[in-house]
Amino acid sequence: MTEHRPEDPIPSPATAPASGGAPRRRLDAGSLRGLAHPLRMRLLDELRLNGPATSARLSERTGESTGTVSWHLRHLAEHGFIEEETGRGTKRERWWRAARGAIVLSATDFDRDPASRAALSVYQAENLRRQYQQVADSLAADWQGEWRGTGSVTDWSNLRLTPAQLQALIDELSAVVARHTPDPDAAPDPAARPVVVQIQALPRKDPDRP
Repeated sequence: MTEHRPEDPIPSPATAPASGGAPRRRLDAGSLRGLAHPLRMRLLDELRLNGPATSARLSERTGESTGTVSWHLRHLAEHGFIEEETGRGTKRERWWRAARGAIVLSATDFDRDPASRAALSVYQAENLRRQYQQVADSLAADWQGEWRGTGSVTDWSNLRLTPAQLQALIDELSAVVARHTPDPDAAPDPAARPVVVQIQALPRKDPDRP
């Protein structure tokens, strides 16, 4: 199974596409262990979704102490997931931002690395919890005007595909989302709101076959 978090900005010249497009970073054992912690993943989400912030602001949002937040921010920075926003803040108040790019994780990369299994489990579980929470928050929100009733939670469970066909479907769905993703450097439309799109295309166990 491959997990792709295109919304997570990560820099990596070694994995940047040769011709245009956003940079991509494939998690290895070291970077996976650097990210696979519930608070670190939440801090990265806060910076990615809500923009640059100091450890004090992130402490208020997460309910964790500034010392704890600062410690985890340093780990994220050491692994290149976040970076200091230059020209802003002081020596005592550093501003952090999520670095640009995308995270790609392939679970099969760790089949022969038992030492990374625990980190992989934490990362996948936290990713699923985070995705569920985003849907739950949207459904519970009191939307007004034309935003009321928008959105969709849908699943199709009657498909029968080969592994190649499943991957082709995932690639096509990702391409559709990419076409609707605005240029990050373009001026935002004042009528637009942040939107979360989750794609979960997974094989389903069949009771009649192993």
